[in-house]
Amino acid sequence: MILYINSCVRPDSRTNELARHLLKRAGDEPVQEVNLQKEKILPLDWQSLSHRDKCISSSHFDDEIFTYARQFALADKIVISAPYWDLLFPSSLRAYFERVCVSGLTFSYTEEGRPKSLCRAKKLIYVTTAGGFIGERHLGFEYIKALSQQFFEIPEIRMVKAEGLDIAGADVEAIMDAAKKSCNKDDDDNSSSSCDRGR
Repeated sequence: MILYINSCVRPDSRTNELARHLLKRAGDEPVQEVNLQKEKILPLDWQSLSHRDKCISSSHFDDEIFTYARQFALADKIVISAPYWDLLFPSSLRAYFERVCVSGLTFSYTEEGRPKSLCRAKKLIYVTTAGGFIGERHLGFEYIKALSQQFFEIPEIRMVKAEGLDIAGADVEAIMDAAKKSCNKDDDDNSSSSCDRGR
């Protein structure tokens, strides 16, 4: 199962367009979408955090607060669409991962205090677009990559991006086409600047 986490806000989002192009390559593989604009997930406050911690301590992982974590843990592949906002991504994605990072469900701690994955996913693809040039300053991808490596132990993490879309004179169609073509390459082809592989 592919889990598609859609944090795009605009109805005509170019990030969503690029992510859906990638998902079309999945063929008959089932896709479950979590549209964060529709879900309206709130950040954890004292009340919800206390409830979550109580459920964790009593191993009541069937509680509604763990819906996203259970789904995330069962995914074989994860695709995230996240427009580039202020060096990061929309706040809804951060609120989502607050619900996903659950000790005892998506990861556990060893006796030495190190996180150990309880997730199935072997691949995560982070899709983003930007009006300017991202370069090496993509804190959003770095955050997701760190979570995916340290908590969920996902072995393959990569970013597909289209940038410079709002620069005066930019050929938007050509930039988007190049990013889509990078999705069509074999996963271990790292020759395109539109594909950045996590290490």
